[in-house]
Formats: sequence, structure tokens, C-alpha cells
Amino acid sequence: MSVTTTNTFVPQKVCPITPTRARATRASAAKTAGSRESSVRYYHGVYPRNFVRGEGTWLYAEDGTPYLDFFCGAGALNFGHNHPVLKRALVDYLEGDGLLHALDLETPAREGLRNALDTLLEARGMDFQYVSPGPTGANAVETALKLARRATGRSRVIAFTGAFHGMSLGALSVTANRSARSAAGTALGDVTFFPFPDVRHPWTQHSLAHLESMLDDTHSGVDLPAAIIVESVQAEGGVNPAPLAWLRGLSALCRERGVLLISDDIQVGCTRTGFFFSFEAAGVQPDIVVMAKALSGLGLPLSLVLYRRELDALGPGEHTGTFRGNQLAFVSAALALPMLTSTELAGGVLSKGDAMAGLLTAELERAGIDAPLRYRGLILGVDLAQVSHDAATRVAAECFERGLLAEPTGRHDTVLKMLPPLNVKFEHLQEAAAVFGAALRAVVASPS
Repeated sequence: MSVTTTNTFVPQKVCPITPTRARATRASAAKTAGSRESSVRYYHGVYPRNFVRGEGTWLYAEDGTPYLDFFCGAGALNFGHNHPVLKRALVDYLEGDGLLHALDLETPAREGLRNALDTLLEARGMDFQYVSPGPTGANAVETALKLARRATGRSRVIAFTGAFHGMSLGALSVTANRSARSAAGTALGDVTFFPFPDVRHPWTQHSLAHLESMLDDTHSGVDLPAAIIVESVQAEGGVNPAPLAWLRGLSALCRERGVLLISDDIQVGCTRTGFFFSFEAAGVQPDIVVMAKALSGLGLPLSLVLYRRELDALGPGEHTGTFRGNQLAFVSAALALPMLTSTELAGGVLSKGDAMAGLLTAELERAGIDAPLRYRGLILGVDLAQVSHDAATRVAAECFERGLLAEPTGRHDTVLKMLPPLNVKFEHLQEAAAVFGAALRAVVASPS
């Protein structure tokens, strides 16, 4: 058994992977007969129920069946469903006829978010500016890339194997997933990929030295980039935490060469790792930070790009979007940010993450499975590739039948990812681990 939280590289024997895309098969099979909806729809095939209500850690199906939600809207619901304080603020705002659409006009809702952000950044000594470019993480990535290229006058960007940054063209250009990239239908250029440190492949621990040598070699064919974009924990890449020492080295490399460091905190920010910013554990400060998903506290669309003040290279109107002023998200985010940065919550995330890792490890041992477990805070991934090519997909399905939402992810969907609410109760961690154990044993007893 290997449990990875820091700079540890443990070689793992991984079984051959078939090219079949399990997620496409599931989604296609669940398409409603006669529906006009596109087959691009996905999650209804992973969790095939009609959900009608959510409260805290629980989702409720139309027939009243409760489900523990350790998927949390792909990381958008760090407080679970319908946090009462945040929900009350929205109800009051609506009843007071607050603006719902305001572009980037000045409003009380914007002022409230600005005050919360100023407090958060000042407490961290970050002399950053920020912009809300639109509702999604992909909007934020696109803005960050444009900003970096404008500020440096260089066009190339370096990204990493296993990376996922979004599905629009700019975001896809720095996304490594071949299937996602191929859907673009056009060339995705001006990006060079380097190996991300991966516990399954010990040689990747030298990736930073390789990157450094390529940038310093005038005959390497790799031009000095505008920026390097990185996830401190690759979530969609299979819950791969970057070693903290590696992050510190990457930050130093960028600083020494005048390359901007972009941190993608879209899924693992907002205290998911026990720190508001995922990179804080390494003691580094990127030049640009992109955030979305859990910012609003309620799952409302909101993204932000935060960047060092001297990088403010875009003039008025040079990056716009009709829905860059989501007033409802501003209202809830202004309250959610102080809650997310509380010492009590952060400490609870770290202790609950350790507890959940212990519970999952015990279930793996009970099933006689020596599978790697990787986690940081409350993002956890069990790598079941060595069990079978479809084990994570089958375990996720078995978990769902037993009342637990967890997601298969990573290369060929071989990692079972869990994203509990940050305020989850310990007994719900125990319940989820027990469901996982029963699901795992059922899959092992009936090999595909």
C-alpha cells in the first residue's frame, strides 16, 4: 500500500489499459430515447437518477433515495448543497430586487466581493489585482494566457503531462488529454509539454532538471516561454499532487528566467487542500492565479484571475464577457471567502483528509488490494489500474448503487476520485469508506 501526500515516488505495477473509453460508453448508454439533447452530455450516465433536492452532504433522488455526495459538482460545492447562511443571503438579495445582471457596472454586490478579496489578499501579503472574466474556469484560463502573452511579449506557454485546464481552444492548448484535444478539430499550438512528477513513474522526479536544461540550452529548440501553467494537484489527471519541493523549484526557475508562473486553482483551490490557495503549502507565490468552481460557495458560476499588479497589461474592454458580473455569485462569494479562509475550516480539512485516507486504506487492506492512494486535504484518489482497466469505473457504479457519488478519473478513468464537502461530518466519512469497501469487494469478487 502506498499513500502519497508529499515528495514520495513509489514505483507501481500498472496493468495494460484497453483503449475503450468507459465514460463515453456510460453516457451514451444513458441517453434518453427520443431526447433532442446532444450525446455530449455526460454525468447523467455516471449517476443515472433524477435528483430533486440537495442538503449539505446529501443529494436526494426523485423517489426520496438519499446519496452521500463525494463528487460535489466536480469540486464546485466545497460547502456541500445549499449552505443555509449563503442561501439566506441570496433570498434576501432577491427579495430586495437586487440587480441580477450588471456586466461590470459598480454595484453593492461587486463591492462586497471586492472587500472580501482585498482582505484575503492582504492577509497573505499578495499585492495582486483581479478580474472576473466570465462564469467558467476556462474563461479564467483564457484570460490568464492572454495576460501572460501581452505582459511578456512572448507567445509560447509550457504545460505538463496529465494537465487539464478546460475545453475552450486556449484552455485545450494547455490540456494534455488527447481525447479532449482531438475534439477541437484544429491545431492547438504555441505550447510545449513537459513531464509532471508522477508517483507511478519515478523517472519524472527529474522533470524539473530536464525543463531547466531545455530552457538554458540555446540549441534545445525550446524558446523561452511567456508562462508556465501548473496544477498543484492534478485533479482530472488522476489526483496527482506535485511534490512541494518541486513546486518551490518550479517557482524559482520561473523567477530566475523572467517566466510567469500561472497556478490553476480551479478545482483544488478554495481550501480543498487545507490551504485557501493550493500552492500555499509550498510557500510559493505565483504570478497569476486562476480560480472558479467553489468560489461562490453555492455552485454559482464565477471565475477570477488574480495577478501581480505590474502585469495589468490589458486596457479597458480588451477582455470582456456578457456574464462577467454574476451578481448572485458575488453576493454569496463575499460571505463564502471568509468562511473558506477560517483557521478552523482549514485545520478540519487537513485532519479529515488524513482520517479519510486512513479509512480508505483500511478498506483496501480488508479487500486484499495493494492499490496506491493519493491525496492532499480533501481531494483523494484511489488508483485501481493494477486491479483491472475498468475497476475504478465499476467501483464507482457499485458505490452509486449503494448510495455514494464518487467519480472515476485520470488516464483511462482508472482512479476513483473523492471530493467530500469541506465541512463533512466524520460519520459521513466513515459511511462513505464503508460503501467504498463493499463496492470494491463486490468488484474483486466478480472480475470483468
